[in-house]
Amino acid sequence: MKEFWIYTLLRLGLFFGSGAIIFGIWFVSTGDVPLLWVIVIAFAVSGVGSYFLLERQRTAFAAKVESRAAKASEKFEAERAKEDAD
Repeated sequence: MKEFWIYTLLRLGLFFGSGAIIFGIWFVSTGDVPLLWVIVIAFAVSGVGSYFLLERQRTAFAAKVESRAAKASEKFEAERAKEDAD
């Protein structure tokens, strides 16, 4: 669970950080800021940025999910084998 929260918080931080930078640049250049476009552009920029910048955290999260899935699968197979034996 720790890996999930780390990745999620870093993703949100990247989104809000890129949003603040885009908002600032747009405000300085035009003075009129359409918030919908700032959100859309920040979403795209943070998505691309997270692909490159958060690879290590994403890999750690995926490994954790995979190990939990393997444990659940082993437990399911053990229960199924137990039912077959009965």
